[in-house]
Amino acid sequence: MRILIVSDIHANLAAFEAVLADAGAVDAVLCLGDIVGYGPDPNECVARLRALNPIVSLSGNHDWATLGKLDVEDFNGDAQKAIRWTQTVLTPDHRAYLAGLPPDGRLGDFTLAHASPRYPVWEYILDTVTAAENFEHFSTPYCLVGHTHAASIFQQIGSNGSCDLLLPEYGVPWGLGKQRLILNPGSVGQPRDADPRAAYAILDDEARTWEARRVAYPIEQTQARMREAGLPHRLIARLSYGW
Repeated sequence: MRILIVSDIHANLAAFEAVLADAGAVDAVLCLGDIVGYGPDPNECVARLRALNPIVSLSGNHDWATLGKLDVEDFNGDAQKAIRWTQTVLTPDHRAYLAGLPPDGRLGDFTLAHASPRYPVWEYILDTVTAAENFEHFSTPYCLVGHTHAASIFQQIGSNGSCDLLLPEYGVPWGLGKQRLILNPGSVGQPRDADPRAAYAILDDEARTWEARRVAYPIEQTQARMREAGLPHRLIARLSYGW
């Protein structure tokens, strides 16, 4: 089965549509959370995702903050403004959908979490120390996470708790062998790895491969809609730089 893996869409419909077009025919879709927040299209992105009928969809910290499950004051000023704006425009139906999503789960050999298996809603796995500590918090061979907005692969080394950080080669399938991995597809709607293209991954559970991918999208369309909505300038500008 060929599964499209997306995370951190962040209400960026132009980026989401580009990913769907680039991915081509897939058998299923899995979303690792943060469907809303930051971007100008929360209702449109939730509706588009729901229409795909994902086999699993998780909730992220921005989704929780929009629902009032997290204190908005815990976010930086620009994120707070975007969350409060999202709260005013999100429809009751889409709010109810987000409220029904868990922050973690499991799918066969894959543990799923928005942020980390240790703290599913809000922990950044950005380094090998944090990754190594998190291997103790799931029992499956593999774990899929988002939240960092940067594609990555952390590979456990032996049983001593250490691990390596491996940067994916886009468009090249990575074989899923016996070594335990924490895999991050990056962000659809707000990349933070100095590459403004939307990021996602294709998981082939029969061929046992993980393929990280990037696709360009019309950033200026999203930026124009953000300006119309009165969203913070820094959030608009950062899309151009992938940071």
